Amino acid sequence: MDKYKAIPQGYMTVGEIARKMDVTVRALQHYDKAGLLSPSAMSEGGRRLYTDKDIIKLHQILSLKHLGFSLGDIKNRLISLDTPTEIAEVLMEQANAVKQKIESLSESLRELEALREEVLQMQSVDFKKYADIIVNLQMKNDFYWLIKHFDDQTLDHIRSRFDKDSGMAFINTFMQLQDEAIRLQNAGVHPDSDAGQTFAKTYWDMITDFTGGDMSMLPKLIELGQFENADQKWKEKQEIANGYIGQALDFYFSHLGVDPFQEETE
Repeated sequence: MDKYKAIPQGYMTVGEIARKMDVTVRALQHYDKAGLLSPSAMSEGGRRLYTDKDIIKLHQILSLKHLGFSLGDIKNRLISLDTPTEIAEVLMEQANAVKQKIESLSESLRELEALREEVLQMQSVDFKKYADIIVNLQMKNDFYWLIKHFDDQTLDHIRSRFDKDSGMAFINTFMQLQDEAIRLQNAGVHPDSDAGQTFAKTYWDMITDFTGGDMSMLPKLIELGQFENADQKWKEKQEIANGYIGQALDFYFSHLGVDPFQEETE
């Protein structure tokens, strides 16, 4: 048959060049279709035929592809460049893109390792919590580990009231007020002073913003620094801050003549 006729000297079939360059026949067909590497000739039987010149061009394509360039970039940008400066600029762009990928993969690795630790510490399989942990890792929330301690009611409440931005804003406010409570205590500011009561009002406003008026959430917040197996530094900080916060709120509610904690239990 015609397709089995001898190949002219100096030419190689698609199968031969594929074996020689360690690529698939399908890849060579794709490069041909993309307009990157067309065969130099066709045999009488319709077989693609390549030369040493084609091998050199294929080597260039594979080398650039190894550096992460797409076939479109190779065809439409690199091959048409005329000066070393232009090529260097494109290579720098690709280097920056690779750096971004490395940073992204490094971040994914960090999140995977952190999530693995959380999964091992949790007492049950809970993909909803896993998803929340991943989101908080993406948000660079250093307190992502708290999520495993929350029950479903608290997490559903948080999901319904906060998005990423408002959630981070709440966390930042919470931590700032914890630090302020410790600062006031260390400075000897009495919880019933003007400064102490201003702080108490600000703190209570934050709490009501979190609960949305649902006082059943208060016990969950009180437990925030008392989680079993919580980070020891976290627990110590919460104990110090909560000592001052508790006194300041007691005076605040006394002046208002209300006891929201009592109302919640009733």
